[in-house]
Amino acid sequence: MAPIVTADTVQAARRRFFLEGGSPEGLVAAPILRSWQRCSSSGLDVGDRPQVEPMSSTALREEQERHDLLRRITRPEMMALRQEAKLTDSVVILTDGQGLVLEMTGNPEFAGRASRVALRPGVAWNEAAIGTNAIGTALVERRPIGVHGGEHFFEPHRILTCAAAPIFDPRGGLAGVLDMSGHASIRHVHALGLVRIAVEQIEHRLFERDFAGCSVLRFHEEAELVGTAREAVLVFEGERLVGANRRGLGLLKLDWSAIDSVRLPELFEAVDVSDEVKALRSRTGSILHGRLAAPPKSTPRRVATQARGPSAHEPVFDDATRAALERAVRLVEADVPVLVHGETGAGKEVFARRVHAGSRRGTGPFVAVNCAALPESLIEAELFGYEEGAFTGARRQGQSGLLRQADGGILFLDEIGDMPLAAQGRLLRVLQERQVVPLGGGAAIPVDFALLCATHRPLAALVETGGFRSDLYFRIAQYVVELPALRSIADREAVIRRVWTGLGGDEADVALTDETLAALAAYDWPGNFRQLAGMLKALLALAEPGEPLRLAALPAEIIQHRPQSGAVPRLPPETSPENGSLSALTLDAMARAVEECGGNVSRAARKLGIDRSTLYRRLIWRSGGPETRRPS
Repeated sequence: MAPIVTADTVQAARRRFFLEGGSPEGLVAAPILRSWQRCSSSGLDVGDRPQVEPMSSTALREEQERHDLLRRITRPEMMALRQEAKLTDSVVILTDGQGLVLEMTGNPEFAGRASRVALRPGVAWNEAAIGTNAIGTALVERRPIGVHGGEHFFEPHRILTCAAAPIFDPRGGLAGVLDMSGHASIRHVHALGLVRIAVEQIEHRLFERDFAGCSVLRFHEEAELVGTAREAVLVFEGERLVGANRRGLGLLKLDWSAIDSVRLPELFEAVDVSDEVKALRSRTGSILHGRLAAPPKSTPRRVATQARGPSAHEPVFDDATRAALERAVRLVEADVPVLVHGETGAGKEVFARRVHAGSRRGTGPFVAVNCAALPESLIEAELFGYEEGAFTGARRQGQSGLLRQADGGILFLDEIGDMPLAAQGRLLRVLQERQVVPLGGGAAIPVDFALLCATHRPLAALVETGGFRSDLYFRIAQYVVELPALRSIADREAVIRRVWTGLGGDEADVALTDETLAALAAYDWPGNFRQLAGMLKALLALAEPGEPLRLAALPAEIIQHRPQSGAVPRLPPETSPENGSLSALTLDAMARAVEECGGNVSRAARKLGIDRSTLYRRLIWRSGGPETRRPS
């Protein structure tokens, strides 16, 4: 039986837990107590004031753009809850899957008060930084939760009462959180229920987008609820389960591990395709009601079933990359570091986030560090943390550091090839000893995180020239994933159609003509998926609803690359994904680029968007020895 929580019981619980070191069981709800224990174990001090800094407006816009589809899907519920929030002096908040506040709407006066404790867009409200709070704790607990007044870990947050529910995508990944927050002096008894209903609507809408070409089973215990947001949903590719909502899994007593591992005949007795709601018998003997819709025959393309987030800007991984993703998940769970190599815009961070979402560490933090963006003078302080007074300008209470923030989850070091040599040595020591010593001294602090690294640079070549430590390289590159460039994907038309649909092109009733699609598919896309998404978004903004997007709408640089015959260039059969490896595809793309540039390796490297040394080294490796003539 849940305890009856009052301001007095919470205060008594805080005194017993934080001052006396005792257990306040029975005084606060179990999820709150678990959160206090996690925060204390991670090194947070209840007597401190949380040190948070909002990201820049430019960085926030980039994050909002990256999560544009999530924002659009949640907008109807945000608008509906906004009216309730205005009446109750509250705000409605949308975050991404790591707790970063993307949007806030509602009562302007309370939004101003909330911003004084950093509850505002551009701040990540995860437990590792903010302590116990509805957003961060809902992410860790993977369940709706309310946190009222003194139940928050840090004292400044006692002015808040918050109710949050995680948003799961159809494959069980954490897409975001919806939250309502208001004055702690007013008990918002209906807030958690309103948020849960809104999230149910949002999750139901996610199934309208990502599963073209799949069979969808909609069912419920009550026949009248089939076709509503309360229905259970399972998605099958052939007979394999590739997507579900929580109600669907719950009615069949399954969890998210069933995705990709359970088949339709294992769940139900004979189920026929039908437009009518019929009685269904599960393998456990339950009688349910539902209908199975077959995939539309007009949809020839296969869905990328490994997609874990509702972002139209994410790359569409091919079969080889999806297979590498599955291997990377197993390796991370076995504590084997993985290095992701690929060009800018090829989806390295997206790959890492999907590994995090698919692994057992998905309930822990995902801490992404862009090593190229941190000033060399600050990178060690940001990574390893520091004690009070460690250097001029250091915060009075010190800082825990990003490695400690990743404890229990995954640390993603992007562009690790740009990490200074001094920091490389300290990182190697942390990986070997599994503990961090902050700058300025202090006791070593144990850390437990899985490591993912990424780079566009040729680390092996940097090792040879002394630009990267060999011992660190062999430590982090125990398994290497090569992400293909967009131009090396054979069926680029299918990729472009998928991104176009995700951006809302179909909803806006704007079709790409065959000639336009062929020109887009023939372009090199040196910026890869990031450039493609940006271009399609611009075209959508310029298009007229109901009018097809013709070739003349494209920029001149793309039109010039269009195939004269109107056909999209294809890779020869011997290098297709079905008949060759990812490495073979990459090497053939390199060889074709050199041939098209008349043997000029430098010009071919610029065309491919990679280092000249990388291209030369890979082609030498392909031929089995040094070239007989010097490359131009």
